[in-house]
Amino acid sequence: MLATIHHPAATPSDALPLVIAHGLYGSGRNWGVIARRLADVRDVVAVDMRNHGDSPRDPVHAYPEMAADLAQVIDSLGGRADLLGHSMGGKAAMQLALTDGARIRRLVVADIAPVAYGHDQSHHAQAMRSLDLTGVTTRGEADKALSETIQDASLRAFFLQSLDMKAQDGPRWRLNLDVLEAEMTKIVGWPGTQGTFDGPALFLTGADSHYVKPEHRDIIRALFPAARFAKIPGTGHWLHAEKPREFEETVRVFLTA
Repeated sequence: MLATIHHPAATPSDALPLVIAHGLYGSGRNWGVIARRLADVRDVVAVDMRNHGDSPRDPVHAYPEMAADLAQVIDSLGGRADLLGHSMGGKAAMQLALTDGARIRRLVVADIAPVAYGHDQSHHAQAMRSLDLTGVTTRGEADKALSETIQDASLRAFFLQSLDMKAQDGPRWRLNLDVLEAEMTKIVGWPGTQGTFDGPALFLTGADSHYVKPEHRDIIRALFPAARFAKIPGTGHWLHAEKPREFEETVRVFLTA
């Protein structure tokens, strides 16, 4: 089963647990602050998706398999949950909702649509894999070396959260970079899954992001008839990291409506 980080409810209630699925090159740890705040009246479980963090490595990284991973986590929590997914995690969440929606009460999809995208994130995997970690003793040293291939400091900081500096044999990436690069077409794509999820679904996007375009709304509504749409001003694709309090409050209102 996927590795999970469990945030118990501060004040237990009859609310269903919330499962959080991160995006490409991320981990459950990235969601710590938001997960803890949303765990005021419900258990929150942040997962490491397959080939990420402490979860199992697998040569297949496709949405049917990722959805099955999430189903297994939900089953371990009692068989039904609310589900939040960002980017790649959002596509896995949509896949599960469309193929086995009975497991999901409410669905939150953060800044992604059920469509194939033309961009390719393989160069980031290549940059991380090519980084010479020999003799690296601090994250700052790794950041300086990685800056030669990745100029964006915030992006480097995000990637470096997946660098295990305490590994027994020296620093190592907590990412299966070879498989993620090999399966990139599937990750940025969409399997064309049919069906509908009739439950409440919130498509929450960054106002400055171009991942969910106006022409995607009809596609979303055809698959998710009860879809609602909201934007967080002043944010891009990483809306939950750019304005975590606004993101958390919007999700909270939707889950408790």
